[in-house]
Amino acid sequence: MTAARDMTGTPHLIGRMPPCRGRLTADAPLAQVTWFRVGGPAEVLFRPADADDLAEFLAALPADVPVTVIGVASNLLVRDGGIPGVTIRLGRGFTDIAAEGMRLTVGAAALDVHVATVARDAGIAGLEFLSGIPGTIGGALRMNGGAYGRELADVFVSAAAVGRRGERLAFDADGMGFTYRHSAAPADCIFTGAVLQGHQGQALEIARRMTEIADKRADSQPVRSRTGGSTFKNPEGHKAWELIDRAGCRGLTIGGAQVSEKHCNFLINTGTATADDLERLGEEVRRRVFGMSGVTLEWEIKRVGVPASAKREDAP
Repeated sequence: MTAARDMTGTPHLIGRMPPCRGRLTADAPLAQVTWFRVGGPAEVLFRPADADDLAEFLAALPADVPVTVIGVASNLLVRDGGIPGVTIRLGRGFTDIAAEGMRLTVGAAALDVHVATVARDAGIAGLEFLSGIPGTIGGALRMNGGAYGRELADVFVSAAAVGRRGERLAFDADGMGFTYRHSAAPADCIFTGAVLQGHQGQALEIARRMTEIADKRADSQPVRSRTGGSTFKNPEGHKAWELIDRAGCRGLTIGGAQVSEKHCNFLINTGTATADDLERLGEEVRRRVFGMSGVTLEWEIKRVGVPASAKREDAP
């Protein structure tokens, strides 16, 4: 069998991948799976069949191969040069949601809104806020996702994960070390599922609260635009959008990227933006906010991959 090679004739990384039951794809396009609709390809994309497949793959993966994990890419900016190494995206084998008593056992690839919906139907209250987070449980675990006055730490019981060497890991609340938009779990572990705790509620009242959240999102956020969610974390004692507005950044543009007129802590791809446009716009916003207030905004959107310029410099 002939070894896979890239366009330069160099053996492709996919030739070094261990056997798996899931799907491996070389030079997999990512722009169409990101909410921004920008970014370069994954050098290799791996979609594991289940947690055992993931663990076995990582245990056999050469230690020098970098690993990046993405979900539905709702709060992610993939740079234009793409993502080197292996990008792992959990799929159907990680989407189960089961209710028992006032607890939900959920896969890491389960959409937050689907978890909230299952909780509603089971009469489990306290998880309605998840319907306002456009991502997956894995992402919420990684960044202690929150909205509308609550965060994952408020309903968290335990989580399961796989480490970089394929080892199985388990976390309780202390092990997660949740703080604002942050988890202290090892950066290289991949969450596979979690147990969440709610309390007894009435389905109609839970549904009413979820409708309120949906209406508030539609009224205040550019939900129909190519965006990536909240761009910056709220600094202590401040709201990011207010600082951005006061710095005169509402509607600011660079290339095809724009600061949303509707909610200025959101960046928008107006249709022609590159990842570089969006990242440069975000950095310009940070520069202007610091100049106006002395406050340094911290990115909430995760930026991964390499710029297109770096890709060109690597070419022979």
